[in-house]
Amino acid sequence: MDDGQTRPTVAVAGAAGDLGFRIVNALAAKGASVRALVRRPVDKLILARVEQVAVDFNDETALTGAVTGAASVVSALNGTGPVILGIQERLLNAAVAAGVPHFIPSDFSLDYRGTRPGDNRNMDLRRTFAAQIDAAPIRATSILNGPFADLLEGEAPIVLHRLRRVLYWGDADQLFDFTTKDDVAAFTADAAMDAAAPRYLRIAGDQISPRGLAALLTRMDGRPWKLLRAGGIGRLSAVIAVVRALTPNTDAPFPVWQGMQYLRDMSTGRGKLHDLDNARYGKTHWSRAADVLAPTL
Repeated sequence: MDDGQTRPTVAVAGAAGDLGFRIVNALAAKGASVRALVRRPVDKLILARVEQVAVDFNDETALTGAVTGAASVVSALNGTGPVILGIQERLLNAAVAAGVPHFIPSDFSLDYRGTRPGDNRNMDLRRTFAAQIDAAPIRATSILNGPFADLLEGEAPIVLHRLRRVLYWGDADQLFDFTTKDDVAAFTADAAMDAAAPRYLRIAGDQISPRGLAALLTRMDGRPWKLLRAGGIGRLSAVIAVVRALTPNTDAPFPVWQGMQYLRDMSTGRGKLHDLDNARYGKTHWSRAADVLAPTL
């Protein structure tokens, strides 16, 4: 950014989290003035030379003061109802009260608009908040990126290294969307600085099916990888119901059954992303599944 240009101020909530910190770094790298909203000072944000504003997220007056003057507010808050429908709603109200023109909610997910109500708790929360933000007098942009590709390194129950199998439910040729957190952060930073960003932006670093993953791993590993079909979507739904019934109530964002709900929405194609906006900001390099899987082979 030229010295003669004004550095836009972007306020980021959830800046100390994994994705939030990546968004902060991406914004700083692109020349934005970053204002990190935190409960208390965070060492890694001090090292990143980011302005930190300590704020009580239960105090909308304090929140309003914290975001005043920002060109955009980015929410990278992570949680369940108390966070997504509680704290984030207060953040939205503060942005409206402060006259901030642009708000990016903490969606960063598959396309919840195509999922069925009741099938996926986290998608239901995003759907509910979307109705709130659409009723607010502020321009909003949701980033939809599918599952984080970083999960392929081992957290997602898809790539089974010990068995050299790719586990799937339903159709082996159903395409999945994957985007790394760094790519999501870089794109989000661009969107936060875009005065004309639309309501929804869809990105995917890679689109690959279970069959495609098995073929990719075979080429990379030099040994054959095969498919392992765990069952149809009906069986997956039954397993989800059993696991959820046996799981103690928790406010954790991703208990086992929640990850399985994501997998169901991927496997049915209901959360599939279409008409990607990858080229909107001129980004040409996107990390693919092979880039994520290479270190684990």
